[in-house]
Amino acid sequence: MGREPAPTEDTLKILDVRWTPLGSGNGHEEYLRGHIPGAVYVSMGSQLAGHYGPREGRHPLPDPARFGDTVRMLGLNDGDTVVVYDDTHGTSAARAWWLLRHAGVEKAYLLDGGLAAWRTANLPLQAGDVIPRPGRVRTTWGQMPVLTMDDAAVLPEDGVLLDARAGERYRGEAEPLDPRAGHIPGAVSAPTADNLDETGHFRPAGELAERFRALGVDDAGIVGAYCGSGVSAAHQIAALHVAGVPAALYPGSWSAWSNTPGRPVATGERP
Repeated sequence: MGREPAPTEDTLKILDVRWTPLGSGNGHEEYLRGHIPGAVYVSMGSQLAGHYGPREGRHPLPDPARFGDTVRMLGLNDGDTVVVYDDTHGTSAARAWWLLRHAGVEKAYLLDGGLAAWRTANLPLQAGDVIPRPGRVRTTWGQMPVLTMDDAAVLPEDGVLLDARAGERYRGEAEPLDPRAGHIPGAVSAPTADNLDETGHFRPAGELAERFRALGVDDAGIVGAYCGSGVSAAHQIAALHVAGVPAALYPGSWSAWSNTPGRPVATGERP
């Protein structure tokens, strides 16, 4: 089977998704100071998330029609190849990658290593804003598997639910953002950072597959992932994809779970 032809300048679109969960820094200002040439800035809060009540989580999925308008405003057309990156080794850009795939944009990819890899290669940066010409891409919502809160609650009975947050948040030792500390009962701690090597790139597929097997993932079971608000969990989905494992995202994640009265909370190292 032959390789897919390289995209042309007109069909390659680059999206910059700089964001940090604790709000440190200003992603757009950092973008303006220097970004990959031709990259268009994407806002996590206004373009990659909806705005509902606390029980939907801090970054619920955007409205499907509105997201379709967003990607057209970003300049996307049918058949385009879209590369997304950030300055945190893909942990926020993965949200855009997942949403694009969910909306039927099949040629959506993460830049492995993100902007740090670009800088390490001594490649040029461009300052200022890039304003794209509106595109005409047609979106088809619902192409990636999704878990509801009830799905996440019962998944550990027959599959594996991975918690992508740092270990101290999983164990309930610290919770900087949400009203309760701990994890969904039955979930397995699987910090997203462990998907990366020392350079900030994804570990090789074989290593990732071995990691997930050690966490209980096998060919027969259903796999789901969550994090604090459904952002870094998309990076977990991407790592599982590299390892050849299909997985579902719980978009509301811990922010929705911990804001819902009656949902149990587990603490400590064990699921």
